[in-house]
Amino acid sequence: MTTTTGTMTSTRSLSYIALFAAVIAVFGLIPKIDLPFGVPITLQSLGIMLVGCLLGPKRAFYTVGLLLVAVALGLPLLSGGRGGVAVFVAPSAGFLLGWLLGAVVCGVSMRQFMKRMPDAKGKGLLIAAFLSSLIGGIVVMYFFGILGLMLAAHLSATQATLAVLAFVPGDLVKCAVCAILVQSVVRGMPSWRLDRD
Repeated sequence: MTTTTGTMTSTRSLSYIALFAAVIAVFGLIPKIDLPFGVPITLQSLGIMLVGCLLGPKRAFYTVGLLLVAVALGLPLLSGGRGGVAVFVAPSAGFLLGWLLGAVVCGVSMRQFMKRMPDAKGKGLLIAAFLSSLIGGIVVMYFFGILGLMLAAHLSATQATLAVLAFVPGDLVKCAVCAILVQSVVRGMPSWRLDRD
């Protein structure tokens, strides 16, 4: 038998999943910068970092999964109005898989940090969110992005690694912005829990 509290929690979770999937899609409306090797610079990776840090691993998985299913069905939700199955075999396909797993890792990392310092609000929270974004939003996403470039663009590991270095400065800025936004949400909504799903 489903309790009222359980139903409310489930409804809230579904609302967050839909809302944050929409946020990532809206970030895709900001024009992309195309690079020569076929992977654009977009703001959508900031959305992936935010989803992981704010929603936790499980809801982050569902949020990004929902977005990617919608993209696969042809909705033009990726930066530049891209959508359809073709994007999953393009040079940027590795990054799309990296989005899914990167968001989960961001969530796991954030949960671990916050379990160790549950009352963090200031500098500790900023550091936790920045490091979580760095681990999931750069390390994990780049790993899969490099693999995708090796397979789809036929680059060597060294060439693919050097190619993604163009993203590092911008993504470090995104990590900082994510940390500030996470701290703002926690300050504005004190009941928001970062240590559980």
